[in-house]
Amino acid sequence: MGNVTLGILKPDCVRKNIQGKVITKIQDAGFKILAMKQIRMTKQQAEGFYAVHKGRPFYEELTKFMSSGPCVPMVLQKDDAVAAFRKTIGATDPKDADPGTVRKEFADSKGENIVHGSDSDENAKVEIAYFFTNSSLIANQ
Repeated sequence: MGNVTLGILKPDCVRKNIQGKVITKIQDAGFKILAMKQIRMTKQQAEGFYAVHKGRPFYEELTKFMSSGPCVPMVLQKDDAVAAFRKTIGATDPKDADPGTVRKEFADSKGENIVHGSDSDENAKVEIAYFFTNSSLIANQ
């Protein structure tokens, strides 16, 4: 169990201008932000990031969406970060998400669900490295 994970505030979150509300909810859940930046992925970058899903029915729509506007990748720290973050954000489909989760409160649909969260410690390491170098992470003080 690792203590870091990657979260991305997706283009729908930025478009709705609710980044602050979502970040507050994440911090209120006990996460420390070690790194954060706003970027706009190209289609090619989105395809690279989501390469694990290539060939799945939703891949094209997902990469198009993720390159449709700015997003905010963040490195988050907490004990058992991956599981804790996935619990904080809720199920992929907001209709199935538990009350009080990020997706239940802010997401409109399964396709535009406000936030990405790593699904394993191994993927968290790979995903963090996609956006951040070790030297860009703020050491735990």
